[in-house]
Amino acid sequence: MTTTQLRLWTVDEYHRMIEADILTTEDRVELLEGQIIQMSPQQPPHAATTQRTWKYLYRLLLDKADIRVQLPITLRPNSEPEPDIAVVRINSREYIDAHPTADDVFLLVEVADRSLNSDRTSKACIYAQARIAEYWIVDVNARQVYVLREPGEETYQQETILSEDAKLSPLAFPEIEVEVSQMFL
Repeated sequence: MTTTQLRLWTVDEYHRMIEADILTTEDRVELLEGQIIQMSPQQPPHAATTQRTWKYLYRLLLDKADIRVQLPITLRPNSEPEPDIAVVRINSREYIDAHPTADDVFLLVEVADRSLNSDRTSKACIYAQARIAEYWIVDVNARQVYVLREPGEETYQQETILSEDAKLSPLAFPEIEVEVSQMFL
């Protein structure tokens, strides 16, 4: 029996495929742990919750951080996910020369309607291994937020599930109070 090896890609190889137009914006993919993964189409609840959460965090963190929506972050050597929301360091050049890296990220947010399992497992592993200090999953269906902190070797060591009536403060901005209800319609 012949075994087939899976060919994993690095961020640099992924960028070369984009530059060569092998991958285009029409492909709707992201690089996760060396694999080029098709991104799921968005249902209206996902899109609306992403937009509402982005606007809310933008207002709260104005002049403290940049809020990027569905844009890449580079997690070398082999991941370049496009989280729904990335709260990153302010960059005067607006990241024109490179995507934000793990060192630039304060907080990542994924909005989950059909992707809750993969957001809690594979995405959580990728973000924890990159040492992203804080990761939130906004669960559209249950109207709650999973708050993951303390990145470990494999995944986050702390997971807290907050209901719609809860409040929390991002680790990087303890003076800011986020009302979970404001992320939902």
